[in-house]
Amino acid sequence: MRFALGGLATVVAGLVADGAGPEAGGLMLAFPAIFCASATLIEKHERERKEKNGLRGQRRGKAAAALDAAGAGWGSLGLACFALFIWHGRALQPALCLAAGSLVWFAVAVLMWRLRRELRFGSPS
Repeated sequence: MRFALGGLATVVAGLVADGAGPEAGGLMLAFPAIFCASATLIEKHERERKEKNGLRGQRRGKAAAALDAAGAGWGSLGLACFALFIWHGRALQPALCLAAGSLVWFAVAVLMWRLRRELRFGSPS
């Protein structure tokens, strides 16, 4: 399954590179290298851990993989903001641009984490 998903994502990355250029295709290549493999491995390890204790672990494995996928989605927003900042800030000195872009990434990641907590748990009384 990991091989098939990774291969499919790599083909899609190649098609994106043909249509939108090598920069967009390069960004798409990170997806099969990391996400597909990690999601299936997380599901497998969580399921096996539960089954080792005599419990059915299928639901737990899927929930753990879903949580990882949600985190990857939220984290992607921070990465997109970082990329946009670097792209628009390229007139700055490289070290300054990279440092500022990293701060943007960190700020967006923290804001997205807090937003997720607010949506999940509501505001504290």
